Amino acid sequence: MKDKHLKGWKYYFSLRTVKFLNVLMIASPIVAAWFGYYAYNQKLQITGRKSLVIIALFVMIYIILGKAYSAFLVSYNRISEMFLGQMIAILIADAIIFVILWINNWMGPSIWPFLLALSAQLLLSLIWCFSAHKWYFHTFPPSYAAIIYDQREGLENLLKEYGLDKKYDVKLVMNVHSCLEDLTVLKDVQTVFLSGVHSHERNIILKYCVENDISGLIIPRIGDVIMSGAHQMHMFHLPMLRVERFFPNLEYLLAKRFLDILLSGILLILLSPLFLIIAIAIKLQDHGPVFYKQVRLTKDRKEFKIIKFRSMKVDAEKDGVAKLFSGENDERITKVGRLIRRYRLDEIPQFINILKGDMSFVGPRPERPEIAEQYEKEIPEFKLRLQVKAGLTGYAQVYGKYNTSPYDKLLMDLTYIANPGIRHDLVLFFSTIKTLFLPESTEGIAAGKITAMDFGKTDNSAEDKKKNNQ
Repeated sequence: MKDKHLKGWKYYFSLRTVKFLNVLMIASPIVAAWFGYYAYNQKLQITGRKSLVIIALFVMIYIILGKAYSAFLVSYNRISEMFLGQMIAILIADAIIFVILWINNWMGPSIWPFLLALSAQLLLSLIWCFSAHKWYFHTFPPSYAAIIYDQREGLENLLKEYGLDKKYDVKLVMNVHSCLEDLTVLKDVQTVFLSGVHSHERNIILKYCVENDISGLIIPRIGDVIMSGAHQMHMFHLPMLRVERFFPNLEYLLAKRFLDILLSGILLILLSPLFLIIAIAIKLQDHGPVFYKQVRLTKDRKEFKIIKFRSMKVDAEKDGVAKLFSGENDERITKVGRLIRRYRLDEIPQFINILKGDMSFVGPRPERPEIAEQYEKEIPEFKLRLQVKAGLTGYAQVYGKYNTSPYDKLLMDLTYIANPGIRHDLVLFFSTIKTLFLPESTEGIAAGKITAMDFGKTDNSAEDKKKNNQ
């Protein structure tokens, strides 16, 4: 046990050191450009103390954005994912520093040193991502893992799909009931995945894992996510957890609404030229309407009309059946629509919905009433998403895909609802930028399907319903 803890500390400090090197590498070109050119430019009038503040500001912005974009997760992310996250963090941090320079000198400082620094940063980032990834999997052998499942099978395939088979060497895949017959089958593993396991069975396995110093990774169920937002308190000299419907403090709601108005107003102004170009392109495509309005659900099941740039043919739903987008080969989509959907430019008019107060920037994506009704027949808890105002982006949009199953989207939305906070909202808002560059984030459902219900398992299997009725 002691040796394992020592290895744990070695693992922790090794990773910290590698991540610290990343910050030094990315900051060094900016430091060189700053002290090699900008700090000694008399027109800019930058003192030594101000230079240190500027460099510290860059480092802080880069670290915050890097964490938001999961840019330093060497052990979990692929090289391409880390580089993409770091690239976006670098671009934003550099842009902010250059704006500060511009404000300091309205004549406009030379941009060339900054562009040279940016090129060096991207090259160093790519070198670090490749080297850190190779170093990690060479230094730390994969953890022996077991997958214990009940309602959700196939987790081992997901590990391979996301390249995590390098981190977890799955030695055992077993149904939970077989595992409970003899828990000692877990004695030689280091990590146990619990996939869709009921709380009673799961708790027995977790106790065994804690006693034997085995790490546990759990895919939560709906009740677990609701409990994660519980308020800790004491009553009768006992610890208690208070669970209630979403009820955040007034300061959070006011700050959230203020940010919605401020950001939507600024973005509508800044993106107005792009707004006009897209509108003209849609009109020239088939002379049909530029906008597409559709009834959606928001907080407390209130209906509103969402506004989008029209990306499909005018008669896309002439049969009257509501259908989700089925990907690049969806025959209903127009040429202009395919382009604007790829980069989510069709969502821009929703800034008007946000300004009006129909939506927020961050929250569960609003579903169509008829599709929500279909989901709720299979997953009654799906209505719990409507505790908060619908959003342009959210937890499910950042960490899921377009075709993520309704049950998994519900888990992610409830995770957001259980942990309200402006910091959380800002992280999700900025993280959305990264999803624009990930093709799987706009991947459609299977052709011929109406909803995403066929993707993934749900909590409400026939076995679950039978147990609940007993």
